[in-house]
Amino acid sequence: MSMSIMLENKQGLIAGDGILPVEMARHAKENGFEVVCISLANDNVKQLKKYCSKVYSCHPGEVNRIEKILKDEEIKQATFLGKVHKRVLLQLHKFDSRAIEILKAAQRLNDDKVMLLIVNEFEKLGITVLDQTIFIKNLMIPSGVLGKLKPTEEQMEDVNYGFWLAKEMGKVDVGQSVVIKDKMIMAVEAIEGTDMCIKRGSKLAKSGAAVVKVAKPSQDKRFDIPAIGLRTLKTMKKYKANLIAVEANETIIVDQEKVIKFADENDIVIMAV
Repeated sequence: MSMSIMLENKQGLIAGDGILPVEMARHAKENGFEVVCISLANDNVKQLKKYCSKVYSCHPGEVNRIEKILKDEEIKQATFLGKVHKRVLLQLHKFDSRAIEILKAAQRLNDDKVMLLIVNEFEKLGITVLDQTIFIKNLMIPSGVLGKLKPTEEQMEDVNYGFWLAKEMGKVDVGQSVVIKDKMIMAVEAIEGTDMCIKRGSKLAKSGAAVVKVAKPSQDKRFDIPAIGLRTLKTMKKYKANLIAVEANETIIVDQEKVIKFADENDIVIMAV
C-alpha cells in the first residue's frame, strides 16, 4: 500500500505495549488527525490518552466488543501497532465466542495466519487496515553503522550468516531474530519474542553474541514490522551480546537517539544492513 491512499480524518489505533502506538498517535495528532484507540495492553494507556480523543481498554479476545466500538465510532481505517504477547493465545480464558471461532478457522496459530484472519474480519466490517509505517515513516532506519563502533570482519561474517538465517526463518513465519556467535547459531526466535531470544542465545554464547533482526521476505506491512528499542539493547548488555544488526529501510528503531547513545556507552555495535 502506498501513501497515495486517501487518509480519513478519524483514525483507529489498535494498540499493544510499548512506545510505537504512542508515537503513531502523537504523529497523527500533530498532523491534524483524530485518533480513537483500542488499547490491548496497559503499560502505555496514560501516554495514549494525551494524543487520542478516546482510549478504550479491551482484552485481545473481546472481539465482539472491539467490533462494536469500531462500528459505533464509525472507524474506516485502522493501524495495528505495539506488542500483544503471543502468550495471550495460550490463555483463552477471556476469549469470546467470536474470537474462538476466528482462531478455529486458522490452520496454524503463527503470527501471520492469525493477523490475516483479523485483517479479514476488519475488512468485512468495512475497515481498511493500514500499513503500520504510514504515520511513523521517520522511525525507519537507512543502511549503515549507526553508532561510533564499527563491526570487525569476524562480526560481519556473523551478521551475514545471521541475516541469511533470519530470512530463511521468516519464510516459514517462525520469527524475525537470531543470535549468532562464531558462525554458530545460538538461538532462533519463536513464540517468546526478541528479548527472550537474545537472553537465551547470549547466555549460551557467554559473551560477544551478534543479534540480527530482519523483516520476513513476504512481510505484510500491516502488521509485525520489525522494531527494536532501548529494552532490546538493555537485554543485550545484561547478557553480554555486543552487536545488533537490523534490516535497513524495513526496521523501526524506537527512541533512536537514546538507543544509539546507549549502544555507544556500552560498546555495542549497532547497524542496519
